[in-house]
Amino acid sequence: MRPHVSRTFVNRRDFLRFSGALGAAASISATLSACGGPASTTSAGGDDTGLITAVIGYGNDQTWDPSMTASAFAMAANNHIYEGLVDTDPVSRDPYPALATALPADPGATTWRFTLRPGAKWHDGQPVTVDDVLFSFQRALDPQTLAYSFFTAWLREARKVDDTTVELVLKFPFPDGIQRLTIAKIMPKHVFGAPGGWDAAKGGKAVGSGPYQLVEHNPKANSRFEAFADYNGPREPTAQKMNWLSIVDAAARVAKISGASAEAQIAENIPYANIDQLRQSGLTVEGGKGMNHMFLMFNTAQQPFDDKRVRQALLYAIDTRKMIDVALKGHGTPASSFLNEQNPAYAKAKTVYDYNPDRARALLAEAGVSGLSINLMAVNVSWLADCLPTIANSWEAIGVRTTLEPQDTSALFTKMDQSQSYQVVAAASNPNQFGVDPDLILRYNYTAGGTWMKYTKWDSSPEAAQLFAMMDRAIQEPDATRRLQLVHEYLDVVAEQAVLYPVLHNELVSAWDPKKLTGVQAQAYPGVNLLQAKRL
Repeated sequence: MRPHVSRTFVNRRDFLRFSGALGAAASISATLSACGGPASTTSAGGDDTGLITAVIGYGNDQTWDPSMTASAFAMAANNHIYEGLVDTDPVSRDPYPALATALPADPGATTWRFTLRPGAKWHDGQPVTVDDVLFSFQRALDPQTLAYSFFTAWLREARKVDDTTVELVLKFPFPDGIQRLTIAKIMPKHVFGAPGGWDAAKGGKAVGSGPYQLVEHNPKANSRFEAFADYNGPREPTAQKMNWLSIVDAAARVAKISGASAEAQIAENIPYANIDQLRQSGLTVEGGKGMNHMFLMFNTAQQPFDDKRVRQALLYAIDTRKMIDVALKGHGTPASSFLNEQNPAYAKAKTVYDYNPDRARALLAEAGVSGLSINLMAVNVSWLADCLPTIANSWEAIGVRTTLEPQDTSALFTKMDQSQSYQVVAAASNPNQFGVDPDLILRYNYTAGGTWMKYTKWDSSPEAAQLFAMMDRAIQEPDATRRLQLVHEYLDVVAEQAVLYPVLHNELVSAWDPKKLTGVQAQAYPGVNLLQAKRL
């Protein structure tokens, strides 16, 4: 049977709590250092060798607040605008001192001392101070922020030592926390601590200490950057200007980077069907395998999705290999754990949802469920939308009537932010934007009181309490071998419960013109990093 597809789409209106859309439709130009008149998304002509034009396959109209955002566009941009005390290489994830002058002398200590880089300035010319660092870590430890999920388990406080030195006080030794410090972007207190400051950050205002400053921001169109002349940190700007185009439509993205008159030098989120075409035209096309995944999320407050057997049945029913072959042209792997196989902490889960329609039917019968109808809400990310028909057909084959309702990402999650009811959601996610350690990845989705757990209505259950306790035990375990064992034990619980669980992990592909751009690498997570890129 063919799936029933809803043609109802919802316009963007509000921003998501952590990665939602801006309410503003106008270009944000106040307090930016350039901007006059309407924005252009093309180069101004003449010699453009000082300009890098990049195409991002995600919207730039979501929150830019570094403590709140999970937006691929905003997070990538913020890595060029802001600095942490410590930042990490975008591919190797090796940490390096950014606003701090050195890494902690003893990563296993419970107090880390940092001296601020002399002469560091904000983009508005004001000096970076210890008070700015304290302000930023207070924000990161605010339970209302997304960053809170990544710090609260192990970081007690940030405290001032003197006018150039700050200490981070840990609850227990946690060397993995050094890489996480890049998540806590240091922000100017005099800008964002002012009345309305955080709302301005959500709306696209960005004032950092990094190598590039945001000079023009046009939601749903483009964002422009210029090299910050007073930057004195470890990664000097390598381009005079950058123009990042926000193009969600796959065909339009390909058009911007292909052909003799291609405007862009680099594009990410390349459709799999266009890889050969772009390579034949002389572009470098490379992929990265990581945590990027399509997941199903169930509303456990609504029957029969409160029964794990029903959730399991729907996962067993999906012909994931067919979906990968047809929709993703082979660029994916069926999930055999919450973690992707390339993660150093990966181990095959005890429960693996191989394609097994007979097992799916048996589980539904065991749960006493028949005649089930599902409205599958989904984000309209291009590669995920291509996967939806296989899910619907797989569910129809076991007697589950399925209606597909793809829609704008912010519209979908705004409904859930407003506590509107739903049954099942299919969405895309990649916690590797924040890091690769398993505790971080799980806490992005599985944190008591966190946004994703509120969506699932599951975190007050006894099973959730057990999981959260297991995660806390693992992060505090000093022995690396025992800690990994504990990680695998709680990953097995996540797989068995299947409340929010990957269907597949897929490869992300980027393309660039090697005759015009050097110093870039493909990432295994959305966005681009151009901190070492140079125009040729």
